[in-house]
Amino acid sequence: MSETIKLKSPVDGSIYAERPVATDAQVNAVVERAKAAQVEWAKTPIAARGKYMLAMLEALVAMTDEIVPEIAWQMGRPVRYGGEFGGVRERTQYMVEIAEKALAPVPASNPKEGFRRYVKKEPLGVVMVIAPWNYPYLTAVNTIVPALMAGSAVILKHAAQTLLVGERFAQAFEKAGLPKGIFQNIVLNHVQTERLLGSGKIDHVNFTGSVAGGRAIEKAAAGTFMTLGLELGGKDPAYVLPDAKLDFAVANLVDGAFYNSGQCCCGIERVYVHEKVYDEFVEGFVAETRNYVVGNPLEQATTMGPMAQARFADLIREQNAEALRKGATSHVNMKLANDIAGSPYLAPEVLTGVNHQMSVMREESFGPIVGIMKVRNDEEAIALMNDSPYGLTASIWTSDTEHAIAIGDRVETGTVFMNRCDYLDPALVWTGVKDTGKGAGLSEIGYDNLTRPKSYHLREKI
Repeated sequence: MSETIKLKSPVDGSIYAERPVATDAQVNAVVERAKAAQVEWAKTPIAARGKYMLAMLEALVAMTDEIVPEIAWQMGRPVRYGGEFGGVRERTQYMVEIAEKALAPVPASNPKEGFRRYVKKEPLGVVMVIAPWNYPYLTAVNTIVPALMAGSAVILKHAAQTLLVGERFAQAFEKAGLPKGIFQNIVLNHVQTERLLGSGKIDHVNFTGSVAGGRAIEKAAAGTFMTLGLELGGKDPAYVLPDAKLDFAVANLVDGAFYNSGQCCCGIERVYVHEKVYDEFVEGFVAETRNYVVGNPLEQATTMGPMAQARFADLIREQNAEALRKGATSHVNMKLANDIAGSPYLAPEVLTGVNHQMSVMREESFGPIVGIMKVRNDEEAIALMNDSPYGLTASIWTSDTEHAIAIGDRVETGTVFMNRCDYLDPALVWTGVKDTGKGAGLSEIGYDNLTRPKSYHLREKI
């Protein structure tokens, strides 16, 4: 009997979807189709590639009414928030728009008489995208579209928790008329994925997920010399200064901490507040958090659905219990009948009296819990923000732009925000430091990471 991947819905624990794992013969066939198709695809003008991408986008958006409840069933996000297609549209359109310029040959900066010298940006070949479940369309499109625009073929292996997303992408590309073999969706288990990465048949892999998963990817790819894009863990901080507009900071940071049940790569997981505004900030933050309605994500009234899996919720319960044992104070204390061990339903929680000896302030939570610490000055805030093995984003809340830049220059992070958080701008490179991973996505720099340079040194006069 062939192995299958079962998608257990966090809504009610039922098996929402089940798909057979590809056989070895099917995996080989997918790779061979990709390699063959990519040769012709690389000859396709960039403008023509862009038309396919925009047609795919429209086909995907046309499925919104079906996709929104699918997302709720698969990973628990409430239907009231719709799909992810505002961001998918923004990122796709931008990467298509800049492709001609970003992929153009780069002339040598010092012209020489009698020579033509330039660097072309060649497609990598076959790009594998291993996408996560938390933002299943947004995270996947970050690499799928620029990789295809750059002239590579793409193989998508989506998370087991969001099996149907890969199929939706395949349907959208088919409706767009994309040539066969250029984009393919495949269902694999972990062993097959590692074997494929170690085969030498993949030229680049982009993985979004845990640090442990990133290490497994790197180990599997060892010796193949393929390029890697790894967006891994995060513990993103915020720093609220005395001159911040507090109501605005509170509303945005609560949303940044708890949207999508806190299951955001760049969600806010720890907040440092200057002592001058600490009490007022905490009061507002707690009051705003209590407005959440936790429940069935298929109901319009629900503003926070279940976490994607019960084990994720249990990790948050463990972090919360440990912090309380060590002296932290809990402020929200919503009483939910189904917020019990082994359940994916979890109420949001705000903790004060926390410190960096508690896992909730050091280890990735990826759930609806946040710790708030009082700080005396910038020096203390910066030291605490940097006291982390991760570095994806950091947000600074102040009315003084130059002050924010000066602080940001000292924070170990991939993105510095001022007066916003939990957002990805496709015109700015998406990257991280330390255990958050390596590589870069989106923007013109993202194209550099999805191509290889090839130099042309041509003597025209002899």
